[in-house]
This record gives sequence, structure tokens and C-alpha cells, in this order.
Amino acid sequence: MAGTAAVFVFADQHANTPVERQGMMWDDAELHLSSIPERLNSKDAMATNLALEGLESYDPPSHGDLREVTSLKAQFVYVEPIKGWVEINT
Repeated sequence: MAGTAAVFVFADQHANTPVERQGMMWDDAELHLSSIPERLNSKDAMATNLALEGLESYDPPSHGDLREVTSLKAQFVYVEPIKGWVEINT
């Protein structure tokens, strides 16, 4: 079951992957990217981006948590100010 955390993916990637797109574009300030800590806390990989959305019910994320989403071959960091996961370049 999907949870309440938002998941933000790069707009120009994952064309062949089923990712829900709502057509909105977000800038660095809106995503609070400047608040991401230099040292990230690596966590276990997740199979899909939907799994990230539901983590708060059994493994609540913390600011700076880093998880790979294997289906997207991408890494996401949790950003507390937006209560969401943002794809990052690593």
C-alpha cells in the first residue's frame, strides 16, 4: 500500500519505466535540495518507488536517508522539509 511520502524523479529519465507522472516540474528551492546533508545515511534498496512512499508505516525515514530503487536503477534521498524522496545523481 502506498503511503504519504512524495517521490520526485528526474523528468528526462525513466521513459521506459512505469512511473506515475503528474506533469509538474519542481526547482531546487522547492525541493529544498540545499538542505540535503553532505553525509547521507545509506539504507537497504527498495524494489520500486511505491515502496518508498510507504516506509513511514514500518521504517520511518530520516532527513538524509539514501535508498536505491532497483526498478529505476536510481538513488533517492529523503528530504524532511518536503517529507519526500528526491532522485539524485550519485
